[in-house]
This record gives sequence, C-alpha cells and structure tokens, in this order.
Amino acid sequence: MKIISTVALQPTHRSAIMAAAPGAELADRPCRTAEEVGELVGAGCDALLTFRVPGDLAARARVKWIQLLSAGADHVLGGPLKGSAIPITTASGIHATPIAEYTIGSMLAYAHRIHLAIRAQVRREWMRSGAFMAGVDDIRGQTLGIIGYGSIGRETARLAAAFGMKVIALKRNPADRVDGGWCPAGLGDPDGKIPARFFGPDDCEAILRESDYVSVTLPSTDHTRKFIGERELAAMKPGAYLVNIGRGEVIDERAMAAALSANKIGGAGLDVFEHEPLEASSPLWDLENVILTPHISGANRGYMDKACELFAENLKRFVANRPLLNLVDPALGY
Repeated sequence: MKIISTVALQPTHRSAIMAAAPGAELADRPCRTAEEVGELVGAGCDALLTFRVPGDLAARARVKWIQLLSAGADHVLGGPLKGSAIPITTASGIHATPIAEYTIGSMLAYAHRIHLAIRAQVRREWMRSGAFMAGVDDIRGQTLGIIGYGSIGRETARLAAAFGMKVIALKRNPADRVDGGWCPAGLGDPDGKIPARFFGPDDCEAILRESDYVSVTLPSTDHTRKFIGERELAAMKPGAYLVNIGRGEVIDERAMAAALSANKIGGAGLDVFEHEPLEASSPLWDLENVILTPHISGANRGYMDKACELFAENLKRFVANRPLLNLVDPALGY
C-alpha cells in the first residue's frame, strides 16, 4: 500500500499512520500548490492525505481514496473531482472544538460589548457611559438557533447548553438526529439530545424568529447558497446576533450588510465571506456591530494531530474494507 501526504508529518503522525497500515509505503512533502501535489502523487497511490487536488488527478493518476484535510469538499467537488468515482472523506469533526469555542467567544464578546471596548481602547477612550453599560447582556437564558447541525453545530450546542442557553437546531433531515461522522468521546451531541426542537430546511424563518443568537455552520452546496437572504434576515429579532463560520456563500452578503447598517439585526460575527480576502470596499469593515476575522475560526496548534487521528482511524477502515467516516455524498455536496 502506498500512502501520500501533501503536508509534512511529524514523527508522531507517521507512527499513528504506520500503526494503522503496517508495512505501507509512506511519503510526505509539503505542497503549496495543486501542481506540486500532482508532482508528488505521480502515477498514483492508495490513499492521499491533502488539502489540494490537482485538476487532472482523476484522469492521470490512480488514486483509490482521498482524505481531505478540510471539513468542506466544495473546492474539489465543483472542479478537480467533479464526476469522479474516487471516494472522498473530509476532516469534519476535527474543527468542532476550536470553531465551537470561537462561536461562543464571538457571542460573549458581543453580549458583553468587548468589541466596542477594544475599539475604544484603540482611541484611548474610557468608555463607561450609561448607554454602553445598559447594552451589556448575559447569554444565559437566551435562545441559540443552530443552522446546520453537524459536528461543529453539535459541539457549539454542548457548550451553549453549559452556559445555560436554550438550543434549537435546523438540519436537512430533522428526523435523523444521530451523528454518524467523526466524534471523539465527550464532544458534541452524538445522539441529538440537546436541542429543544428541530427544524427542517423549509423552516428557516421560523427558527430565526425564535433565536436571540444564530450560528450558521452550513457547507456550500447547490442547496445552501443564499440560504439566508433578505426575507430570512427580516425574520430575525432586531437585537439578534448572527455568527457565520460555515461558508460565506450561504448568506446573501449584500442583504446582511444592509440589515446590519440599518440595525435591523443586532450584530454579526463573521469569519467567512462570499469573496476572500474580503474586498477593502466592503461596508462590513466599518460597521461597529460586526466582529470580523479572516477565516481563522478552525485554526489551532493541534490541527494536524486531530487530522492524523481521524486519518489513522479511516485508514484502519480502508485496510479492513469497512465503511469510511465522513464519506462525501457528491449529490449532497458534503
């Protein structure tokens, strides 16, 4: 068996991979472009661990299985592997802890007006006005609506419940509540027991009407692009706070900016955007009720440790011809 990783592996990563597939040939080299990936893969391999996939991979190389290092697969399904029969698995689940913590952190920053205090600090302004202090709130007792109840949404729900929030959730199939993907012990909501109520895709406005905070964790697919538009934003509570860590394309950015500018919703914590990097001309940069970060919510020092733990588990399954975790359904786009 030949295994190729397009990121450099640490000794502990190599040991975990080799323990999962004893006797395998393992090659790893950091590849910063799709062309470099193509050069490393050469004629092919049994398993490929990678972020990037060259456009001609399916045509020129024999690859039996691709383990992506990203939670999403839209960047390969819409291009390099469109129509390909190569099994693809994602790294869904390894981002659950950092992104759930980011989401809760963004909500806490908004509730306690930390984002405004930081801006005042830059201006050397001692902000202690009655209006400022009257706007500070608790998240305890508030309702969190989670749009997309995958691994990240489930871990966000677990943390939110610990803060005393009421959790409601929207998912493609509300009746299917079990998480069949990668879920380390003690994390998330594997059995779907935390939400007080589940909503389906046609109930987006309904869940938004009930939510004080909204966490959007949807992937980018043909079914989710512009899932939240002008009509959905109009259904939100005037003081509601929206966090998007899924994909920028799932929210109509122009409509969201207009709603934020007019204070029709309270604020937004945005880590993803329709076009990245976010254009300097975007009005989102200047809005005081927006907390903006450059697509970093999933970053953490242990990223590759978690990724290789998942890869090793899937490698064991691959060797034993058992079902793989996080297998992408091309028809659904994730």
